[in-house]
Amino acid sequence: MRRITRLFAALGASSLLLAGCGLQSGSAVPLDVGPGSITAQPGLEGAELTVGSKDFTEQIVLGYILEFALEAAGANVRDLTNISGSNSTRQAMISGQVDLAYEYTGTGWINYLGNETPIADATEQFDAVRDADRENGIVWVNPAPMDNTYALAMNQQTAEATGVKTLSDYAALANSDPAAASVCVETEFNSRQDGFPGLAATYGFDANAVPRQILQTGVIYQATAEGSQCKFGEVFTTDGRIKGLNLVVVEDDKSFFPRYNATVTMRQEVADRYPEIAEITAPVSAALTNDAITELNKEVDVDGREPAEVARDWMVQEGFVTAGTD
Repeated sequence: MRRITRLFAALGASSLLLAGCGLQSGSAVPLDVGPGSITAQPGLEGAELTVGSKDFTEQIVLGYILEFALEAAGANVRDLTNISGSNSTRQAMISGQVDLAYEYTGTGWINYLGNETPIADATEQFDAVRDADRENGIVWVNPAPMDNTYALAMNQQTAEATGVKTLSDYAALANSDPAAASVCVETEFNSRQDGFPGLAATYGFDANAVPRQILQTGVIYQATAEGSQCKFGEVFTTDGRIKGLNLVVVEDDKSFFPRYNATVTMRQEVADRYPEIAEITAPVSAALTNDAITELNKEVDVDGREPAEVARDWMVQEGFVTAGTD
């Protein structure tokens, strides 16, 4: 997913990389929309714009949201959602095959720009990545309040039995009864300093004393819900399975985990030519709270709906667009 620790060593080999991802292809936006609060913009009328996204549910939904906003504003939009991996999506934008996409501030700061230390404050993190990425010809605008970062979660029974609400509470439990703080984690989270070891150091407990199960991401959610293999589990804060499985997220009261606010990114030449993009996407990003995107993710991953339909229905519900005739 998006937390890949290094860029490919040969980002310059774009022809091989992009051919492997099938980026020469593309399609029209799958569903029609009309103007709502987003109205036709003379500067965007007939503009040819390509929207990209990575290949997991939240990113695909965000890609469609961006496409519908642009379509309602009068642009001719090409759909390049579902690109395999963060680095491929980034290179597609740098090479000009993608014009704009939703990206995460933490991914930009750590993965693309090579910084090892995240910035705890969300606004300061956005400002830093926005300013630094200008040198690469990438413009960042309109960060959303949604923050798809790491967290620990537990089921309702564990929450009631332990009284844990914050990671400080979890640390106290880990120090007094390590077995009661058992946790399921991914391989990377188990060893990275922005994962469990760093969490333990920041909150003051012995990571090695806590029983841990190394599992794949999808398995962790179910194992945490069942509560037998592990009492706590590593999750991503906007994953729809948190809501679908009625999990409780433990509050990061010391702001240890990096900020991953979804933000509209585009090539500098696109931003310069079409300043209307920043204007029409500002209210859309503002509406993308953690609760909103978690529900949209749930509708896809738990309820089995199509991402494009979920994205369009939300845009219609929020009044940004009207449903087309398809």
